[in-house]
Amino acid sequence: MRPPMKKENKKTHLPGSKEALQAENERLRAENAYLKKLHALIQEKEKSQAKSKHKS
Repeated sequence: MRPPMKKENKKTHLPGSKEALQAENERLRAENAYLKKLHALIQEKEKSQAKSKHKS
């Protein structure tokens, strides 16, 4: 007869994994903020170009 299998916790935390996830989260937040600003600048540029073409 085999011994019963031990239940393993699927959420194993490696040392430093929480810190690594927090660092990645911070990096992704910064990247998201950058992309939002870039998108706003592109939209503003396209809007100004449309206005200048419309006036000419």
